Amino acid sequence: MILDLAMRDYDLQSAADCARKAEVMGYGCLWTSETQHDPFLPLAVAATATSSLQLGTSIAVAFPRSPMVIAYTAWDLQKASAGRFILGLGSQVRAHNQRRFSVKFESPGPKLREVVLALRAIWECWQQGTALRFKGEFYNFDLMTPFFNPGPIAHPKIPIFIAGVNPYMCRMAGEVCNGLHVHPFHTPKYLRECVHPAVEQGLQASGRSRKDFTYATSSFVIVGDTDRERAENREAVRQQIAFYASTRTYEPVLAAHGWEGIVPELHQKSLSGDWKGMARLIPDEILDAVAVSGTYESIGVKLRQHYAGLLDRISLYQPYETSSDSSREATLVRQLNGS
Repeated sequence: MILDLAMRDYDLQSAADCARKAEVMGYGCLWTSETQHDPFLPLAVAATATSSLQLGTSIAVAFPRSPMVIAYTAWDLQKASAGRFILGLGSQVRAHNQRRFSVKFESPGPKLREVVLALRAIWECWQQGTALRFKGEFYNFDLMTPFFNPGPIAHPKIPIFIAGVNPYMCRMAGEVCNGLHVHPFHTPKYLRECVHPAVEQGLQASGRSRKDFTYATSSFVIVGDTDRERAENREAVRQQIAFYASTRTYEPVLAAHGWEGIVPELHQKSLSGDWKGMARLIPDEILDAVAVSGTYESIGVKLRQHYAGLLDRISLYQPYETSSDSSREATLVRQLNGS
């Protein structure tokens, strides 16, 4: 299992230092997400400041961007990083597409699949000089003159990961993608019984095997060297889990355990803004199934045990103030990356 790092500071003036530190510490990949900032810009800075650290989006929202726009950005990042870029895409939910980005939300699974296939067609055109002829239900691309063609690069095979929770997205990831960004709201049981079988169906359809595919996630952890520290962090994680559990999209994770009965009440409390009340609805049984708890010395071993055979790379999801002690950080990297 490889330990990655989610970017903490998106200030472009400090992105290079953040990336260099992650590389020196031994992290496998530096991931950016699309929340308050553009996910691609910090990676452009990081690409020129590092030499071995992988760089990826986890995730960039697909539908507000034309696949052609995504293709140009990914191509440039892959060239700048000498082949270290991973393009992670996600559909996001209806409300964010329609109300935050003001774009149409339609058939998210099939449309995201088409984005992936369109990207591959565009990149093949640039790399091989073939005519661009992509015709789909949602996208059509058939114009690429030399003036707009960036031409071939040394590492043209850009890995594409997508974010997925439900069977369609997982199966589609296995069929047309290189990896799956598993949503942080998950359990080993859900991974084992729902996610892996769906991905395997996709892999079989594409004639590939497990070794051709990567499972990545950001994992909830409750870390602290004292009982008090862990207890405080535990409640912060409980609150964040309540937020995810209130979203109907993620109900299948709870349903795998027979816990879906709490979703309607969580959803109603979310509509009224009763965040503390939501957290009180999350019992320890759910919290302990989703999150891994331990000290800085033990958490690495516990994560390996928790995800044995289920995940290939993880970053830590800690919705609370974390330690700035670099020795603690180095211990975790050594435990998980085997160095």
